[in-house]
Amino acid sequence: MFKKILIANRGEIALRVIRTCKEMGIKTVAVYSTVDAESLHVKFADEAVCIGPGPSSESYLKMSNVIAAAEITNADAIHPGYGFLSENAKFSKICEEHDIKFIGASADMINRMGDKANAKATMLEAGVPCVPGSEGIIKDYEHCEKLALEVGYPVMLKASAGGGGKGMRAVWKKEHLKDAWESARQESKAAFGNDDMYMEKLIEEPRHIEIQIVGDSTGKACHLSERDCSVQRRHQKLTEEVPSPFMTTALRKKMGDAAVKAAEYIKYEGAGTVEFLVDKHRNFYFMEMNTRIQVEHPITEQVIDFDLIREQILVAAGVPISGKNYTPNLHSIECRINAEDPFNDFRPSPGKITTLHAPGGHGVRLDTHVYAGYTIPPNYDSMIAKLITTAQTREEAISKMKRALDEFVIEGIKTTIPFHRQLMEHPDYLAGNYTTKFMEDFVMEKPNED
Repeated sequence: MFKKILIANRGEIALRVIRTCKEMGIKTVAVYSTVDAESLHVKFADEAVCIGPGPSSESYLKMSNVIAAAEITNADAIHPGYGFLSENAKFSKICEEHDIKFIGASADMINRMGDKANAKATMLEAGVPCVPGSEGIIKDYEHCEKLALEVGYPVMLKASAGGGGKGMRAVWKKEHLKDAWESARQESKAAFGNDDMYMEKLIEEPRHIEIQIVGDSTGKACHLSERDCSVQRRHQKLTEEVPSPFMTTALRKKMGDAAVKAAEYIKYEGAGTVEFLVDKHRNFYFMEMNTRIQVEHPITEQVIDFDLIREQILVAAGVPISGKNYTPNLHSIECRINAEDPFNDFRPSPGKITTLHAPGGHGVRLDTHVYAGYTIPPNYDSMIAKLITTAQTREEAISKMKRALDEFVIEGIKTTIPFHRQLMEHPDYLAGNYTTKFMEDFVMEKPNED
């Protein structure tokens, strides 16, 4: 087992990893930028190393600084969390070259599954259902036009190196294709330095349902049930739940089997997520694979009583998995709390937290790195907390979430807590009747000024 793990991340995920390491008797090293010196992950790690100034390109994304921090502290493993370097093949390879275990996917695996066009081709080989579309990169606009006619409108153009909704365009009519092609390529080039595009049939009334998997060094994989991530804004998830209100026992078995087949076909090692689009007829199609831990992993942990970070560490150390597939026996919901103003188009709201009261009670979990007096820097993602409630039924979990949101007080900045309060009262959400288009029609009700 590892003696010391460096966590190459910040905020609540870094703190989350530190907690499991402490329980396993493993020493921890936090890395931080100058603007993160007062973050809780820095305070609770056994050691901490400053790796650069605020901009992530000069700190959390600077591989040489992260490796240097691992070497000077004699860390024998690096846990990347999510975001930053977690799906960076070059960094995974550098760790291997420095004899430091990367607690994540190998460089080859990241390259194979990180590029969406390659991932789709691999899944087709594995016999996993995929959305009809291009078999690889689109050569040029003429090729794009021909494909769109073959696939049939509506179609979705996607950046091969994409993520976070960048380089994606829905096209409903032929006359809109040219503009979508040009703008998607420009956006992808600016965001990823790569303007390769591919095309898929646009699935109408889709739900975004992902399957959590774990694979070990023997090539064996298992799944840990699904998460419904359909409530999204600009392709960014806002809330997730397990089980999905759209799920059936038969569909879970089919999707779980497909996810395990995908993982075992590529001999995947570590925790990962196979993401699917599910149409209104419950046909499902492979969308992408995330070769890392997900933001929303806590709801899976809650419904099956399982520490996914611990499992990541054990698998990285060569411990085989049990091979058991899991089904949820409780219901869990996660609300992502962001430092954003939901009444002002979700504009970021960095700044100092003057007051914080955390919710508690049975079935309430709060993953956060912030506290009263903490200043949220403007340099990073705006998520500051994940509020999770767990209960016997979906109705009870929603009731618990409403109560927890009412208890959750953060002053000094704007947060998305009011949005989640309104979401938990929305008739379609309460009925479990939502798709990835849900937020297109959602309108925030202004607070009463009286």
